[in-house]
Amino acid sequence: MSLIFAHRGYSAQFPENTMLAFQQAVKAEAHGIELDIQMTKDGELVIIHDEKVNRTTDGSGYVKDFTYNELRMLNSAYKYKGKLPKVQIPALEEFLEWMQQADFICNIELKNNQFPYTGMEEKAIELVRRYCLSERVIFSSFNHYSIVHSHRLAPEIETAPLFSDGIYQPWIYAKAIKAAAIHPNHRLLNKKIVRASEDFGIKVRAYTINNEKRMRYLSEAGISAIITDNPLLAKDAMGNLPNS
Repeated sequence: MSLIFAHRGYSAQFPENTMLAFQQAVKAEAHGIELDIQMTKDGELVIIHDEKVNRTTDGSGYVKDFTYNELRMLNSAYKYKGKLPKVQIPALEEFLEWMQQADFICNIELKNNQFPYTGMEEKAIELVRRYCLSERVIFSSFNHYSIVHSHRLAPEIETAPLFSDGIYQPWIYAKAIKAAAIHPNHRLLNKKIVRASEDFGIKVRAYTINNEKRMRYLSEAGISAIITDNPLLAKDAMGNLPNS
């Protein structure tokens, strides 16, 4: 059975990368949650996708130029025009503390391909270990140097390179950098690539799939997981497959 990862939480219905979106993803019975981390001016790891706060909050500027307390003053639900109370940008530690009380896998994307965020890997690993979640966390990144560095620091935590362009025999590449999985854009995949990777022992988790037909196609190919904005849609789409 293919697992369902909620992309930035249940982001189809709720403010992305917020505790509300994560809690709703768990209520929707997603098997996993995908989230993104950046680092503040004072070294706090926070959960937000973009390097800037402009798109997802009522503020403007780079995450790296805010202190953690300044970021917490911003509202991640401002686009919902009063339909939701103020929703704050969460700290990674806040999320991991909550994660201890629930049963799901977490894919932490290290957003360090634009800014290096020196020490990000060390800080994330320390927090994951502190909350005893190493077996339930995956580190992914488009910065493959960061993935290799993370594996060297914490070989017990699974790593997975993200990529948006085609790679020849990606299962071989993943094995070479000691990753346990690949996280490609779903448009790069066909059944042959999925099966070759999975048969080689490399899990495939594809992003970001919001089309029911595509979900079923990749699930039938034997993909380990799909990453979607709408976990309920995925549950319904793949729940109708034979032997699901």
